[in-house]
This record gives sequence, C-alpha cells and structure tokens, in this order.
Amino acid sequence: MFRFETPAYLYLLLLVPALALVRLVLARRQKRRMRKFADAELLRQLMPDVSRWRPWTKFWILEAVLALLIVMLARPQMGTKISHEKRTGIETIIAMDISNSMFARDVEPSRLDRSKMMVENLVDNFTDDKVGLIVFAGDAFVQLPITSDYVSAKMFLSDIDPSMIVTQGTDIARAIGMAASSFTQQQGIGKAIIVITDGEDHEGGAVEAAEAARKKGMRVYVLGVGSAGGAPIPMPGTGDYIKDNTGGTVMSALNENMCKQIAEAGGGAYIHVDNNSNAQEQLNAELAKLARKETSSTIYSDYDEQFQAFGILALLLLIIETCLLDRRNPLLKNVTLFTRKKKVALSLALLFMFSGAAVAQTDRQYIRQGNKLFHSGNYAGAEVAYRKALEKNPRNPQAEFNLGNALFAQKKDSAAVSSYENATRLEPNPVRKAQAFHNIGVVCQSHRMYSEAIEAYKSSLRLNPKNDMTRYNLALCKRLQKEQQKNENKQNKEKDQNKQKGEDKQKQDKSKQRQQQNKEDKEKMSKDNAEQLLNAAIQQEKNTQQRMKKAMQQPRSRKLEKNW
Repeated sequence: MFRFETPAYLYLLLLVPALALVRLVLARRQKRRMRKFADAELLRQLMPDVSRWRPWTKFWILEAVLALLIVMLARPQMGTKISHEKRTGIETIIAMDISNSMFARDVEPSRLDRSKMMVENLVDNFTDDKVGLIVFAGDAFVQLPITSDYVSAKMFLSDIDPSMIVTQGTDIARAIGMAASSFTQQQGIGKAIIVITDGEDHEGGAVEAAEAARKKGMRVYVLGVGSAGGAPIPMPGTGDYIKDNTGGTVMSALNENMCKQIAEAGGGAYIHVDNNSNAQEQLNAELAKLARKETSSTIYSDYDEQFQAFGILALLLLIIETCLLDRRNPLLKNVTLFTRKKKVALSLALLFMFSGAAVAQTDRQYIRQGNKLFHSGNYAGAEVAYRKALEKNPRNPQAEFNLGNALFAQKKDSAAVSSYENATRLEPNPVRKAQAFHNIGVVCQSHRMYSEAIEAYKSSLRLNPKNDMTRYNLALCKRLQKEQQKNENKQNKEKDQNKQKGEDKQKQDKSKQRQQQNKEDKEKMSKDNAEQLLNAAIQQEKNTQQRMKKAMQQPRSRKLEKNW
C-alpha cells in the first residue's frame, strides 16, 4: 500500500504553477523592453549565441526539481508488513430505502437527501465499529460490504440514487434478510440493522423478517423519514409528479405504524427523523446498549521510505540543468536539439510529468488491485478498488469498464450500464469501446430489452466488425425480438377475441332479456284484458237484472175503444 506520511506538504506543489506564471510575466516584460531597445531581427544578428529556449528549458528543469523535493518532504512510503489491529466495537448494516417515494419533499431538502445526511453523521461517529451499506427498493443489493473503511462508505453514499435499481417499489423484508446474511461470523458481538425508510412496504413480510433477525441475535432499528401528511412524488427532470393508474397524483406518506411494528418485532427501536441531531442522539443511545467485542482489522504496520528514488531523479535533473548553458555552444552549433517543436514538447512534458505520472500510477495501482479481487471472485471489493481509481482519475476508461464488469457480476445492472456508457464516451480505442457496447447489449438482452440490445450490438460491430460473438448475439436478439412480437401479437389477438366474445355474450344476454321482458309484458296484457272483459260481462248482467226487476214492479193500463 502506497501512502504519504506527511501529505500536508503536497499543498506546496501549488508553488510550481505559481512560479511558472511569474516567470511568464517577467519574460513578457523583458521582451517588451528589448523591443524598445532595437528591432528583433537586429538583436538576433547582434547576439547570435543567445538562445531563446535554453533559459526556459533550465527553468522547467528547476520546476521539476522543486516538485520532486516537495514530494520528498511528504515522505512517500510503501507498506511492507501486514498486521491485525484489535478494535472493540459493534457491527452495523445500514439498509437505505431508495425507492421513488424517497424523492418526496415533505422534509427538506428531500427524504433521500435527509437519509444520506443521517448516514454520513452516523459514519462520522463510528470509531472502532464496522459498517456495511445496503440499498433497496423493489429489490436489494449490497452497496458496500461490512468494513472499517469509513472513507469508502462515504464515497459509496454519494453515488446512491433511485436509478440504481430497475425494480421499483419497497421490499423491506428483502433488505432485512440480505442485511442479516451480510454480517461476519464472529459470535458475541453486537449486530445492528438500521433500516432508513418511509415505511411504504408494498411486498409485506417485513415484520416476519425482523423477527427472524432478532432470533439470530441481531437488533433491527427503523428510522422513519417523512411526514404523516405526505407529499407528492416529483419525477426528476420533468417538473411533474408521479400518477396512478387513474391519472391522479400519488401522495406518499410516512407509515409510522408499520415502522414501529418492524422495530418492535426486531427487538430494536423506532426513531422519527424530523431533526438530524435529535435522531442521531437517540440512535447512539440505542447502539450503546449493544455488546461490544474485540475485532481484528488488517492494516499495514511497517512502511519503507520511498523518497530515495525521487531524490536521485532530482539530483540528475540538477546535473543536467548545471551542464546546460544559457547560450549556444560554438562547438555544438550544428546540433539542433532545441527545435521549436521539440522545445515546446519538452517543456510541456517537464511541466506535467510528475503530476500526471503520480495520478496515472495511483489509478493504475487501484485498477490492478481491483483486477486481482475480481478474478478471485470478490466483486464487491473489486468495485471499491475501481471506484477509488476513478476518484483519482475520473477520466480513466479502463476503470469505468472494469467497474461495469464488477457491478454486472453483482447483478447491479442499471449501475453497470451507466459505467459502460461512461466507458464508451471516454475510451479512444475502438476495440475496447466496442467491447463496452457489447456488454451493454448483454445486460439489455438479459432483461429481454431486445431493441436496446440490438442497437448496442450494432454500435459494437461498427467499431469492431470482426467480433463473431457480437454478431451471433445480434442475430439471436433479432430472432428473440420477432418471437416476442409474435407472442405479444398473439396475446393482443387473444385479448381482442376474448373482448369480442364478451361483447357478443353481452348482446345475447341483452337480447334474451328483451325477449323475456316482451313475453312477460304480453302475459301481463292478456291477463289484464281477461279481467276487463270479465268485469264488463258481470256489470252488463247486473244492469239487465235491474231492468227486468223494475219492469215487473210497474202497473198495467187498459185502452177504451170508445169514449162516451
């Protein structure tokens, strides 16, 4: 392991560009004064032995010597002996919810940002403890294996984003189960699972998972982020909010009851994060109750000084600078070592040699370390090494490509595609760039995203037409895409047929209903007519009987033929 014993001296490297700027200003002033004295061509003829570029070369050599001396002051060292340091602490796995609901802004600046601040404060308070990081939404994966490297924990924390997980939702049970299996096998040490979420559990089983973890000797603590009133969930980059199936705006609220049930089942405590400092104090008080035990951490205990190499190089440069005269040597006037192009190239090389070499050496070292871990199957450790390489040199395409491989091996497909895309933008070599596009196609193909996979394979073949594997995958994706389209068309056709059958059945049912209704109406009308006729006949009979009775009761009269 390479390090600087006193890295504060490296700030003195700022003197190098500062002195270069001063030298440039003084040179321009001297040039203006010489022009006032005589014409430039005349001065060249009057002073044929004066070299324009030799002073500049001597200056850059001295600048390089100064940089080397500053590096020597910082005491570069290389670790030679590994020892195991004993520490007394606990083991903590932090499971952070990164579902889309964490974008809600019912707490400032957002639920996700507040959670990151909480984790950062928590890591700052750790001294002898081990910490791991898990992110989850509809799925979960280990972002950082349990470690004592707090610097890596903070670095991984800054990269967390909901886009890292394709499957959205909130599966707290999966996160707790993964956290329970991520601890070391050491017995007798306090083990805490800290779940940071808004409590919107869509999958269920979280209470059972917390109870199972408690039976294994772990404690589950839940930090609730958000408010009971809730807030809409913004869609990043659109200015709109997430809608449900009916087109209404989704309101996300903190489910405190669920959080309390999980914490109670896990034998821990529930803490509402409305103020970071108060929540931090409560959590620290709870973690202080856990049993602490000695753990061993691998460190480099002995370091060898490496300043000798820098000192030898500085001495050689001083010898060269001493032997290099300010004016041309008459004996070597025909030797043109300092042509214009060579002078510019040499000056730039001397200026950026040490800073560039230091950065390149550092990121290459991390890449080699990551490659060893990757080939041994430690993909999470390889990811850490590659990210450290990118921290030293963010424009290293090899680190981006290898990081994508490490992420893909851990099934972090969204993050892997992002790294491959960065590699395609940074990589100047067409063959390696083609390989990055090929890997993007492989990831998309594994998710049955055949259109995206086909485009990635085409881009790869444009850069490297000789890759038979890419050509085979392209043909396979085209065939699978056709089958997928056929299946979709078949399903759509079946849906249409079922829909048509349903409509026909509805029409038949309506027709039967109308026929039944007509029959009932006819039966009702026939019955009503019969009753009316019967009533009319009865009434007529009654009238006839009344007329006959009246006629029988009336007296008879006799007519006289004559009246006398």
